[in-house]
Amino acid sequence: MPFVDSAALTIRPQKILVAGTSGAGKTTLAGRIGQLLEIEHTEMDSLFHGPDWTPLESFETEVRRFSGEPAWVAEWQYGAVRGLLAERADLMLWLDLPRRTVMRQVITRTVRRRLRREVLWSGNIEPPLHTVLFERDHIVRWAWRTDRRNAERMATVLVDVPSLPIVRLRSRQEIEAVLEVLACLPSDRLS
Repeated sequence: MPFVDSAALTIRPQKILVAGTSGAGKTTLAGRIGQLLEIEHTEMDSLFHGPDWTPLESFETEVRRFSGEPAWVAEWQYGAVRGLLAERADLMLWLDLPRRTVMRQVITRTVRRRLRREVLWSGNIEPPLHTVLFERDHIVRWAWRTDRRNAERMATVLVDVPSLPIVRLRSRQEIEAVLEVLACLPSDRLS
């Protein structure tokens, strides 16, 4: 199925993925959708990151578990589970925002988290800000370097999972519009 306009959606999806570059707003949008539709939002980073930013051994098992449930919303990330999630989803929202928007968001978020020493998953905190200069996989550098990979991933998922509708969102206005559409769609779930 090619990219679709959110207006083409006719039944409320129950298994929703939010794709996009680091810092694009995947977790924020997934959380909003979860609240709006009253479905569980599973934050992928919380399943993946262990202490000292090490991957948790239970990650893939946990993803298989939650994605087997009848309703969920999650971020589409981590290569080991992208295929599984795409196969099980019934809608993907692709945050394809301008690079300047994404970079502003990821830099602001990173600085805020570091200055406030916000505790993230498994007790982790953002590394010192100067590490952006020499750590290749620092989140800010990662967001810059991987920004254009999502278009390639979307092309692949269109071929691999042709039945999955993908709504491409390029602006805040389009994000708000898709939320309005989702809120108005009838549910096919029995109450």
